[in-house]
Order: sequence, then C-alpha cells, then structure tokens
Amino acid sequence: MKNQIHSSAIIEDGAVLGQGVKIEAYAYVSKDAKIGDEVVIKQGARILANTTIGDKSRIFSYAIVGDIPQDISYKDENFTGVIIGKNATIREFVTINSGTAKGDGFTRIGDNAFIMAYCHIAHDCSLGNHIILANNATLAGHVELGDYVVVGGLTPIHQFVRVGEGCMIAGASALSQDIVPFCLAEGNRASIRSLNLVGIRRRFDKDEVENLNKAYKFLFKKGDLKENAKILLEKNISENVNKMCEFIFETKRGIPVYRGRNND
Repeated sequence: MKNQIHSSAIIEDGAVLGQGVKIEAYAYVSKDAKIGDEVVIKQGARILANTTIGDKSRIFSYAIVGDIPQDISYKDENFTGVIIGKNATIREFVTINSGTAKGDGFTRIGDNAFIMAYCHIAHDCSLGNHIILANNATLAGHVELGDYVVVGGLTPIHQFVRVGEGCMIAGASALSQDIVPFCLAEGNRASIRSLNLVGIRRRFDKDEVENLNKAYKFLFKKGDLKENAKILLEKNISENVNKMCEFIFETKRGIPVYRGRNND
C-alpha cells in the first residue's frame, strides 16, 4: 500500500512512516516522529518531537501534536514527546503537548480516542482507551483519565486530577478533585452526583450494573467514605466494585462528594 504525500507537505529526514499513510498539503512531520499504517494527517496539521501515532489514526487540520509544554519551568529536554494509540481521531485545532522530565517524558493517549475540536491535553497526561473529549475540554498537566471516560465540552480539569474508569464529567463543569470510577460528576466545582448509568449499561450485564448501583449507594451514604470503602472491599463483591473502593484509598486530591438528593 503506497503512501500519499502532498508535494507541499514537509516530512523531515528521519521520520518513520508506515504503509498507506496519507499526508495532505502543508502538513509537517518532525524527524523524530513515528507514524503508523494508514494514518491520515490532514492539511496544515503539525506532528512534532518524539511523537508516535498508532495505526489508522486521523489528525485533522491545524492540530498540533508534540509541541513543548506550557510550563514555565520547562527547559529543552531529550526524549520527550507524545504517544497516541490506534484508531485515534484528533479533530481541528487540538493541541497535545509533549511530556517532561517531571513525568516519564511522554504524554500518553490510548486506543480509540475521540478528541473533538479545540481540546487541549497538557504535558504528562495519561489517557486510557476509548476516551471522548468534547469540544474545548482542557486537561492540565499530569491529569489521568481511565478507560471509557467522557469529558463534556468547555470543561477544565485541574493538574494531577485522576478520573476513574467509566466516568462521565458533564459539560461546562470545572473539576479539581478525583472522581471515583463509574461515576458522573457535574457542577462548578464539579462533584459526584450519581453513577454513570448510561455508560455502565453499555458495557456490563444487569447483575454487574446492580452490583455497582448498590455499591454506589453504600459508599456515598452518610458516613466516612474510606470506612465505607473498607467494608465493601472486604466483601469482594466484584472486580469493578473493588476498583471503586481502591480508588478511594489511593486519592491524593480528595473526592468531591455531593450530599444532596442524588446521594440520599
């Protein structure tokens, strides 16, 4: 399968291209980039630094992947870059910054990411598989998103925040604390309001949905969150319930618990 590279595109010597790659007019690929098979890089997109893009990904016009971080302490550092998995969709004007020596050097995004226009992913972020970021979602440095996380449009997430697997963060929220797996958070500042029932029903059978529903009600009832998590963990109800409990013990930024009607 032949590559299709427009005559006006700039591909620096040293860049590694897979098979069936399509690079459109005025796009730029740096000498340290590695582009997988059947990747499409559309007009005007820029792939910089030690950036790896997995097979069958699409980078839309004017996205910038791998430029240096917006970090005033950053100095030119070797072996920093971005790693993006397979089947990623990176829409127009998205910016994904390279990692730093304060992390492991790389900003990482898993397979099947769908990153909508104007999103920003800062240095040293780690995103799992099947992530969706709606338009203008912005992640500060060192943010971690588990698999199947959805972040609504116009939502900023504070540096070092962790969002567990299967969470939904509502649009126009502002998140500054950690969100337990399989939960839905909203508000400014965002707090946990319910289970992400839509998300978990798409992935799990009725019995597991019921396990998670009961676990949620027990964890977020009145009382100490960690003590509730300890009790549930000892019961070993399911792997996913254990993920919720373990996350609560591991949090460093705290968990924003909403004590309104949704948790009564």
